[in-house]
Amino acid sequence: MDVMITPSALSGRISAIGSKSDIHRLLICSAVSDVQTTIDGFFSSDDIVATVNCIRALGAKAEISGNICAITPIGSPEQRPSFDCGESGTTLRFILPIACALCENAEFSGRGRLPERPISELMEALESGGVIFSKTKLPFSTKGTLSAGKFFLPGNVSSQYISGLMTALCLIKGKSEISLTSPLESAGYVDMTLSSLRLFGADISAEGGKYTVYGKERLTSPGSVKADGDWSNALFFMTAGAVCGDIEITGLNTSSVQGDKKTVEILKRFGAEISLKNEVIKIKKSVLHGCDTDISQIPDSLPALSVVAAFAKGDSRFTGAGRLRLKESDRLTAVCRMINALGGKAEETDDGITVHGTEGLSGGTAEGENDHRIVMAATVAAFACKEKTVIKGAQAVNKSYPTFFEDISKLGGVTNVI
Repeated sequence: MDVMITPSALSGRISAIGSKSDIHRLLICSAVSDVQTTIDGFFSSDDIVATVNCIRALGAKAEISGNICAITPIGSPEQRPSFDCGESGTTLRFILPIACALCENAEFSGRGRLPERPISELMEALESGGVIFSKTKLPFSTKGTLSAGKFFLPGNVSSQYISGLMTALCLIKGKSEISLTSPLESAGYVDMTLSSLRLFGADISAEGGKYTVYGKERLTSPGSVKADGDWSNALFFMTAGAVCGDIEITGLNTSSVQGDKKTVEILKRFGAEISLKNEVIKIKKSVLHGCDTDISQIPDSLPALSVVAAFAKGDSRFTGAGRLRLKESDRLTAVCRMINALGGKAEETDDGITVHGTEGLSGGTAEGENDHRIVMAATVAAFACKEKTVIKGAQAVNKSYPTFFEDISKLGGVTNVI
């Protein structure tokens, strides 16, 4: 699907969708708990569907009605389940260790760039716990069940390694330890996992790059939970306000452990007029100036923040983003390509990008790169461009935010499918 966008101001109020990251975790914790759990604030997307399908493959039941999802936990796990993880890295990295803890045999597959995305370090950790893999890349099968013990993982490749293994070890009787061999990046996502697991009664301690897990076979359901609003996807609307609008966003938990909550302070450093009161964010078109940002803890914010940088005066340097080369696209290359295609100037560095702010973009044709965050960033930029913009492959938003263009329309934005 290609869309054409005519520049215009965006204004009004939008409600944040449920956090994809939080919903993944709540679904999985619910599936391996003792009794049924009701999740409020549920929001479906391609990645979430992949996780729902995988917990069903394990033997759980999921009943979805609007923004409510009821999960009946796994009884006896399937003997040889088959898991299609779609294009979801989160699904694969969580479900893989859990399946290894519960199932003697399992099969895994995926699509898009998922077979090329990092998984080897997690596989090596699982092998040290007694699991055998048929191949080193998807599709593969597993044999043997995971045992409690000591595990070692890097902290700078994927926080989902730690989150997935930690969750699996909660289901294995005995004491286990995960020690990090390098500094932890995207720490907020591990904090989210710890928060979810503790909500479901897990016994875990975290100190100095080491996580100690006391497994007990089942988690304990609190009965009902509510998913956080999604700070990561809300950032695109904050960006839209800063470059071409006057926007309010509701439904964001100011006490959330989501790392992307820090983007409010980053936007302020760019000069954005933004306020947060009573869980309502207000942001309007601002005079912006370039600034330097280490985004190693919130790398997924780069596509949206690059748009702010393109409309700012002066240079902006983003560092600590090397892992973005391993996402749905090589996001460092994709972001620079998007900015340059729309008349700006951006270039890659060793671990990030530099955007040379021109206080505006002209418009043009931007490739969606089969990456939801690139499409959403290009869309926001397009409304502030001087001329019309075509975004190719816009259906990529379905991965995390299938109603993105509907919500854009609520703010007065018009997108035409061509």
